[in-house]
Amino acid sequence: MQKFEKFSGIVAPMDRANVDTDAIIPKQYLKSIKRSGFGPNLFDDWRYLDPGAPDIDNKTRRENPDFVLNDARYRKAQILLARENFGCGSSREHAVWALEDFGFKVVIAPSFADIFYNNSFKSGLLPIVLSHDQVDQLFTELFDQENYQLTVDLQNQLVSNATGSQMSFDIDEFRKYCLLNGLDDIGLTLQHAEQIKSFEQQYYQQSPWLK
Repeated sequence: MQKFEKFSGIVAPMDRANVDTDAIIPKQYLKSIKRSGFGPNLFDDWRYLDPGAPDIDNKTRRENPDFVLNDARYRKAQILLARENFGCGSSREHAVWALEDFGFKVVIAPSFADIFYNNSFKSGLLPIVLSHDQVDQLFTELFDQENYQLTVDLQNQLVSNATGSQMSFDIDEFRKYCLLNGLDDIGLTLQHAEQIKSFEQQYYQQSPWLK
């Protein structure tokens, strides 16, 4: 997992509440357990005018011109600004993987579904909770400005715009530590690789029949 310290990127608006995981990545794309390759099907039912399937080349499908990520301004967005209860629905980790594979590194919303929120940290996607008023302000700024960008400073827990206006956010210290150091569950375990190896050696010496 890559380290997350300070990041600036274009912001895309997802101006709707209760965006569920089936909308983020529909069920027909859940056959793979790899974390890559889901980006082309992010928000698939909203993004394309014709139905999709895992064996269909998305380049041959008709894009929905009214969907925000098909707008040239947001095709390279890396921060998603959303409304409350983002990521509700099923517990599929693929929803986080699809957002990351598209290029998103941050999602900002007034609230998130618990499982989606937890899955995000495990994959290196940073979910930021701001108040409804703060999110409203960001939407207003985004719609008023071309190429709207935000900077996220994880160390200091700040979101800032181009004028220097800042908003602070809360994050669990352990999750912050993991993101700053690029540590997922496996990475955390491997920090203790020598102790694990030593324990195994002693254990098998005491119980050689288990080796």
